[in-house]
Amino acid sequence: MRRRTAVRLAAIAVLAGLATTACGTGSADDPANAGQTNQAAEPSAIDTDATVDIRLVLEPTSLDIASTAGAALDQILLDNIYQGLLTRDEDNKIKPSLATSYGQSSDGLTYTFHLAKNATFHDGTKVTAADAVWSLEQVTAAGSKNPDAAALASVESVSASDDHTVVVRLKHRDTGFTWSLTGRAGIVFKKGTDLSAPAGKENGTGPFKLSAWKRGSSITFVRNDAYWGRKAKVAKVVFHYIKDANAANNAQQTGQTDIETAAQADLLQPFSDKTRYAVLRGDTTDKFTLALNNASGPTKDVRVRRAIRQAIDNAGLIKILGGAAVPVGGPIPPTDPGYENLTSIDAYNPDNAKKLLKQAGHGSGLKLTVQIPNIYPAEIGDYLASQLKQVGVRLTVRQVEFQAWLDAVYTKHDYQLSVVDHAEARDLNNFANPGYYFGYDNTHVQKWYAAAQTAAGDSQRDALLKKAARRVSEDAAADWLFVNQTLTVVRSGVTGVPRNFTSNRYNLADLAVAKK
Repeated sequence: MRRRTAVRLAAIAVLAGLATTACGTGSADDPANAGQTNQAAEPSAIDTDATVDIRLVLEPTSLDIASTAGAALDQILLDNIYQGLLTRDEDNKIKPSLATSYGQSSDGLTYTFHLAKNATFHDGTKVTAADAVWSLEQVTAAGSKNPDAAALASVESVSASDDHTVVVRLKHRDTGFTWSLTGRAGIVFKKGTDLSAPAGKENGTGPFKLSAWKRGSSITFVRNDAYWGRKAKVAKVVFHYIKDANAANNAQQTGQTDIETAAQADLLQPFSDKTRYAVLRGDTTDKFTLALNNASGPTKDVRVRRAIRQAIDNAGLIKILGGAAVPVGGPIPPTDPGYENLTSIDAYNPDNAKKLLKQAGHGSGLKLTVQIPNIYPAEIGDYLASQLKQVGVRLTVRQVEFQAWLDAVYTKHDYQLSVVDHAEARDLNNFANPGYYFGYDNTHVQKWYAAAQTAAGDSQRDALLKKAARRVSEDAAADWLFVNQTLTVVRSGVTGVPRNFTSNRYNLADLAVAKK
């Protein structure tokens, strides 16, 4: 069974598009409809010397992508600095990258990848199959520190049949294998690279190079003019890390940034002039999850977990946060394989929540504590406390630094309730892993998830994933508050801006600026 244990949750999205009041560019009455799903075409004349300034939220703690967990790294480094054998497009579909084509044997156990023959590393060295073989072997080696190492647990052997052909043999069918190669596990490093070296010594294959990192402020990329593929259309990109939404809004209005990701719905009014700005609305796999400790404390009792879920009106939370989100009811978002609308399970029913708490021995009341990273709006904790109070649960809200959350909740599992954004796509595996911080241990779910990974085809895989997700929801393993939508503000003249899944990766390949 694949068990990816790295924290890929993301504090990055920070409720992009969600806020406390209703006011948006798309509709002043319904911020959920703010923005648009298309953008202007690339202008006929572009400024190839342009610098584009982009507001992001969560700064990486390190740029050592081979060993440091956190989606903030994937967001900027994948596709731009480092490339894998495969990648994902704007619709989250698997596409070729360093491997320009690939094939699978009829038994599903052998994959053959054909590498681009003109690909080079940033130091000018040609990329060969030996580099790809070595890189994959570092991921699959015993004791690997790669955050996605478990994603390649199905790999039996890796070899090169010639300088540009890589052959991977699996131990068993793995329907998630090619998807895994679109992330860190598939990155091709130069053979012999010291993967423990400082990130400033990057030697990727992508269209950009790392230029500077001003910790606490910004990260700068410059175009790789020797790039082997289609060269970047801008000379420089500066990522500005601005957590505060109002400060980010000000930076966009005053021209300090050209693109504001994770814009809040209630702060879009200054961007209503469509001759100056475009507001893009995109899909995400950001599942804002109320974790309920399944392994210890009062929430070990399924009746308590179900009561908590039934006490919370998730639709009401979405409304007070601005509306740019969708209810989901389970661990699989609408854009992932195996999705099913599970919002009818433990739907809002405060009267029944009280009955369940009484059955669990808490009829006279219950005290619980929720830990929430302080990068999220305080309104979330306030709303949860208000909702649970109505059924006799006194909730203490603790807003903590994200690093403190990682230590206490994710690493030590020292919590009762917790809220965090699980941004990664296809991460149902977290509920098939009893060692994950949820503490959820169901042998049926583990069996179904494992079977899904070795299924003969996508339809069989999806049916098993759907079955597992339904059981996870029926067991109230967590409460999925909502799946976020993202709003991006773009100044006029800038095109090719990523719109979907921007918490997971931010591909700059199509970014362009009109020549003045």
